Amino acid sequence: MDNNKLSKSSSRKADKYRGPSCLNCSHPLELTDKYCSNCSQLNTTKQLSIKDFFQEFLSSIFTYDSRLRYTLKDLLFKPGTITKNYVNGQRLKYANPFRFFLSVSIIFFIIQGLINSFGLPNGDSGLNINNTPVKSVADIKEELNKAAEENNINLNTDSLTQQLDSILQEKDRTLSISEIINPKKEEITKYLSEADFDTIQWPNSTAERVFQYRKYYNETKIKDPDIALDSLKHKKTKLNKWMYSKNDALDRVLEDPYGFANFLMGKTPFFLFFFAPFFAFFFWVIYSRTKYNYMEHLVFIFHILSFVFLALLICLIPGLIFENNAFMGITLAFIGPFYFYKALRNFYKQRRLITIIKFVLLNNIFFISATLAALIFFTLTAATY
Repeated sequence: MDNNKLSKSSSRKADKYRGPSCLNCSHPLELTDKYCSNCSQLNTTKQLSIKDFFQEFLSSIFTYDSRLRYTLKDLLFKPGTITKNYVNGQRLKYANPFRFFLSVSIIFFIIQGLINSFGLPNGDSGLNINNTPVKSVADIKEELNKAAEENNINLNTDSLTQQLDSILQEKDRTLSISEIINPKKEEITKYLSEADFDTIQWPNSTAERVFQYRKYYNETKIKDPDIALDSLKHKKTKLNKWMYSKNDALDRVLEDPYGFANFLMGKTPFFLFFFAPFFAFFFWVIYSRTKYNYMEHLVFIFHILSFVFLALLICLIPGLIFENNAFMGITLAFIGPFYFYKALRNFYKQRRLITIIKFVLLNNIFFISATLAALIFFTLTAATY
């Protein structure tokens, strides 16, 4: 299109609204310049109206959609081609591979989290007594009194009410009537002193300390590490305080496992984002005889990861309709590996046998290194929960 072609007088592109300099970057312009040659912003001084705003909004969508359309089409249906075109210079045609990966992966986990949250229990008590769901003390008080009379047990009504109120706070627990009216007495735990820990070798002493802190926390319900360590007469080191404080986090995990799972899943895009450069090193070594440099291997990896999350995102739709995650399983087990092989073949242009050998090798490297890296990453992530 001719840059100097006159536009309609009512349009923001009309020549009467053009200025001598760009309002965005102050670059000097000619009145015949429709766009700034420096930053590409429209050269106009017209005050923004509702009509102009929506026209500009829709225009920006379709402008980005052209890049998004090409990215989605080539990423989904032409394995490896998008990377080849991108590294050969077609940058404006496609979305940035790094930003696109982060965007599509974060969107996937947000939607997955929302779906999971709608599928959670509605908050009713998970307590079962004699395999019957119980919501309030009144539901079983009469039955408890009858069982106590049959067993010649005197019940303190106030104490019983407090006990039941406490039990009803617990979830996914099943009790019998006899366990409530005649509870077992818990043995008094003997806690090790610092001198006792000094006699135990380091790995075992740390494990024993964690176990004892958990036991003490459950028995006393003391959350403050300073108070607990004073009571146990243990040293108030940073490590001891940290280990004891994690009991509260563990309770939150047990009370809301879905929340913890979503917390870890939300970190997955960032884990893969920082793991990809490490994985790209192996591509650089294995494909050292090709013309591609390290950064171009990295672009290839981000396109592969983007495809995986994009495919999983698409699988959420039939998963919701049929209430089945089989589509995700098929994608990860069959479509993903096949796509990876085709992408290697199309991008690196090597013979089929060589590609298969490298495909198997790279898959093994990925699963071993990703497992080790994920173990470290998610352990550290869980420690901050």
